[in-house]
Amino acid sequence: MDLNTVLDVRDARRREPWRPGDAWLGGGTYLFSEPQPRIRRLVDLSRMGWEPLTRLPDGSLEIAATCTIAQLSRYGRRLAEPAGPLFEQCCRAFLASFKIWNMATVGGNLCNALPAGPMISLASALDGTCLLRSQDGATRRVKAAGFVLGAGRKDLADGELLRSVTLPASGLACRTAFRQASLYGLGRSGVLIIGTLDPRDGSLAITITAATTRPFRLWFPLPPQPDGLRDAIRSAVADGEWFDDIHGLPEWRRHMTLRFAEEIRRELTQDGAR
Repeated sequence: MDLNTVLDVRDARRREPWRPGDAWLGGGTYLFSEPQPRIRRLVDLSRMGWEPLTRLPDGSLEIAATCTIAQLSRYGRRLAEPAGPLFEQCCRAFLASFKIWNMATVGGNLCNALPAGPMISLASALDGTCLLRSQDGATRRVKAAGFVLGAGRKDLADGELLRSVTLPASGLACRTAFRQASLYGLGRSGVLIIGTLDPRDGSLAITITAATTRPFRLWFPLPPQPDGLRDAIRSAVADGEWFDDIHGLPEWRRHMTLRFAEEIRRELTQDGAR
């Protein structure tokens, strides 16, 4: 789609003051998918030269905001750690064509803050941390599960940039289980639940996305019993936080979340036996 309100495109390597009507341009798959009447200038990140995926000395994985879904998918297929299959599962949750995979970015998916964003699911489930950079160069870090505040809302100040997401080595070492549901064969995720079991201490985390307006990551020092898991989910997610749109009613999303969470608990713990 032509954005007929855009008057200029600026290379992000050239520092200029941020002004009203500016927007970051990564892959552009969302920006060019619908009218953006408030945007007057695009700040293009494509020439920043950020390495898409970097293993850090402590074993963690840094994913640049400009890393494409195709790059992440290829990397995940080669990843030796137990969490490796989760990368492809989340990439496949896009249900998008190869053309989208080669343009859409990890950072763009996080910054859109849509409940069904599968990169939000991946980063939250593996306890990722977002690195944010302001216009004056100052940086701050926020947990991926807390970066998305609601449907379309994120913890990002005006002109602030999502630079990368770092997944810790402890997250990559976890056994994982994945469940997804949609009302349609090729529809947007209505429910996406991920479980991770930490081999070091046997702790279990259940991450709820797509069904809710924001991610919920529930951590248990020891795997709970079915009633305990169900009660924890009901206590954590308020009635108004179950997402409601054409892709699923809140009641259905809640039901499927409780069902999938219990399936994951059983899969990862063999009904509680670590």
